[in-house]
Amino acid sequence: MMIEITPQAVTKVKSLLAAENKDGYGLRVAIQGGGCSGFSYGLTFDNEQRPNDQVVEVDGLRVFVDAMSGMYLKGARIDYLETLQGSGFKIENPNSSGSCGCGQSFTV
Repeated sequence: MMIEITPQAVTKVKSLLAAENKDGYGLRVAIQGGGCSGFSYGLTFDNEQRPNDQVVEVDGLRVFVDAMSGMYLKGARIDYLETLQGSGFKIENPNSSGSCGCGQSFTV
């Protein structure tokens, strides 16, 4: 599998989609240029597969990844964490060689 989505992340995305009445939508995961280390992650809802997309389906959730982003996300793991310090999606990317101090961007 190109990327791994944990059950916690799938559950959270599905609940967010339901809360926003986004029937038929999935999660688009992308790498974007920018941030202090060069790249950042983008997570958005999408209901359309584009020509160069790879699609992973996990427990009924479609996850779209474009070809360029796929090069940088191979082997990545997306999780959803709830802790005393806060909650949010966490992406563990074996292709990342470092990140900035704020943790919002990374280098490869």
